[in-house]
Amino acid sequence: MNPQDFHSSQAGRVILTSKGYYAFIPNRLPPEIEWSSSLVFSLAEAERELGSLAAVIGQFPFPRLLIQPFVRSEAVISSRIEGTRASLVDLLTYETEQLSFFEKTDDVREVFNYVRAVDYGLDRLKTLPVSLRLIRELHEKLMENVRGGKLTPGEFRRTQNWIGPVGSTVATASFVPPPVDEMNEALAALENYVHASSDLPHLIKAGLIHYQFEAIHPFLDGNGRVGRLLIILLMYQWGLLSQPLLNMSEYFDRYRQQYYDLLLDVSREGSWETWLIYFLRGVSEQSRDGVERLHMLTGIRAAYQHLVESSRNPARMSLVIDFLFTRPILSVRQLSDGLGIPFKTALDYLAKLTDAGVLREITGHARNRIFRADEILVKIQERNP
Repeated sequence: MNPQDFHSSQAGRVILTSKGYYAFIPNRLPPEIEWSSSLVFSLAEAERELGSLAAVIGQFPFPRLLIQPFVRSEAVISSRIEGTRASLVDLLTYETEQLSFFEKTDDVREVFNYVRAVDYGLDRLKTLPVSLRLIRELHEKLMENVRGGKLTPGEFRRTQNWIGPVGSTVATASFVPPPVDEMNEALAALENYVHASSDLPHLIKAGLIHYQFEAIHPFLDGNGRVGRLLIILLMYQWGLLSQPLLNMSEYFDRYRQQYYDLLLDVSREGSWETWLIYFLRGVSEQSRDGVERLHMLTGIRAAYQHLVESSRNPARMSLVIDFLFTRPILSVRQLSDGLGIPFKTALDYLAKLTDAGVLREITGHARNRIFRADEILVKIQERNP
């Protein structure tokens, strides 16, 4: 890392370590923020759009059903940023346990672990706030039995890491996070900041925390995914959203190089305003996207209501159709177990929905059949090929 590339001390300082390489030590949060008109406008817009999403979630007839597809979309894209090639269809297929003839690749397993980590984190927040302990637990879930799984999952690093092109060294890397002792001090300060009361708006605080976590880079692998997962958990913990239906990774992936560049520019140039405006615009865009998807899914659900009303057991048919929104690719066993109904009953309902054009069977097999709700899946994965 070249210290000459770092022109400002607003975000941190470069030190020469005892081992002869340079590393970056981030300052404690919060920084001095210059409230330009652009930043104020971006914050107001983000708060307004996020509020609209929160309102729609509150009015949505079955918001909890949508946690699973939204979280899975976030898992696919956050993992894609780190180089995986698994799609939402791959993930849903993987989760359909009876499809043993589908290869369970490392990429899909990594995405699946992200889903597990989100689910775990949301449940854990009932008893433990966002903290270093929770962060370690999330990382352990994320890295279980995947590439990088041998790199001390659930433990902060005990050696130096760095960020740069393939083949770079600690000397040639574009960014070197704090050495271990300084890393532990920075993590403790970050935890204190997360818990401390603040006059700063929550969305500004979330943007600061995300940068700080990535600058500290406390794990040997998985830092990006954990850092993006923390955005979801913080917004949920702070009550900004009653359900985790804001897919920020989709925005980061769409402007991926800018995402990397702006994080680095904070360290090098102290460009807090530019980073925060970028982050807030992401909140605005993804809030609007969430509202649009919720409205589209509401429309689809309304279009299926005639199937409910014409069923001999409308209450159960309603549950079956709602289940499709959580599992647009599913097996008979998943429906049976998910609703606690007999296997034969689940099969009968899936057959009726196939006849109605809501589902199609995708294996062509007589046993272990798998069904896909194309219309629902398209809306959920509209930007997830």
